[in-house]
Amino acid sequence: MAEPLSTPSAPTRRGWRARVALGVTGVLLLALLAVMWWWDHEPGPFDVVARAQAHASAHGHRPVTGTTTTSTLVEVARTLLDKRGGYLANDLAPPGALMDNVPNWELGVVLQMRDLARALRDDFSRAQTQSMEDVDLRDAENFFSYKREKWILPSFESGLQGGIEKTESYLTRLGDDRADDAQFYARADNLSRYLESVEKRLGSLSQRLSASLGQQRINTNLGNDPNAQQSTPQAPEQEVRTPWLEIDDVFYEARGSTWALAHFLRAIEHDFEPVLRDKNALVSLRQIIRELDEAQAPVMSPVIMNGSQFGMFANHSLVLANYISRANAAIIDLRKLLATG
Repeated sequence: MAEPLSTPSAPTRRGWRARVALGVTGVLLLALLAVMWWWDHEPGPFDVVARAQAHASAHGHRPVTGTTTTSTLVEVARTLLDKRGGYLANDLAPPGALMDNVPNWELGVVLQMRDLARALRDDFSRAQTQSMEDVDLRDAENFFSYKREKWILPSFESGLQGGIEKTESYLTRLGDDRADDAQFYARADNLSRYLESVEKRLGSLSQRLSASLGQQRINTNLGNDPNAQQSTPQAPEQEVRTPWLEIDDVFYEARGSTWALAHFLRAIEHDFEPVLRDKNALVSLRQIIRELDEAQAPVMSPVIMNGSQFGMFANHSLVLANYISRANAAIIDLRKLLATG
């Protein structure tokens, strides 16, 4: 009589299932890490003049003064939507929710976009302070001002798309020979006002990057004015230090900011070239762009190093602060040239 076939015991079945579950979990984890590695990418530069010409050709209008600057704002906004992984700062699920380098890079880009959108609305598109604002640019600035972490409708992505559409509407009217209701005024005073906002943005980034080590700073908030006042008294000296867990956040925000600004200033170089040549300021602007390009050098280290000033290890924040400080100093000189050159 044949013996009955033996069946796996309960402990054996449980062990087999545990191994399968562990294997599946490992595969999913590796896939998640692979996607995170792929998405952890900073977009490269693009040719602002070529993109502006292609945009004008695709939409049936001719390139005019202001086309390059305006279309560059559109292209930078599209980059946030079309780059690897799309826009990540408002992701609620992995892998985007587990990432912080690219979302902070996006923050730097968004802040520079908002500064330029405000300059387009308030300065570049208006002949005087009493002239009417362009409705499309007003709406575009409002769209770009959506809360960047917002994911529920209307999401920040929908705000970006709305801002792109409104900016493109202005751009189409700008190049239409049959319409004169859209203008771009390339003047030295308009450019100087925009550069003033850039100067403040870069100054803040430089200070925050430099605070990666911690510094005792003398309080100069009142600017040595004996009659100046402030709402709350502060100590004559203060220790300024970026929290350790935020050092890489500030670093990547600065990287995103300098990436976007380099494109905007290249576009401005094209649209404002006659003004810059007249003020003998073209070389100064090109030097600013070069400093910003240097700030985009690839980061070869897997982590953002925070070594001491003259220690054995690098301090990536101080290196980036150096490029930004030099660009900011050159912007201050450029504004003086625009005013008096």
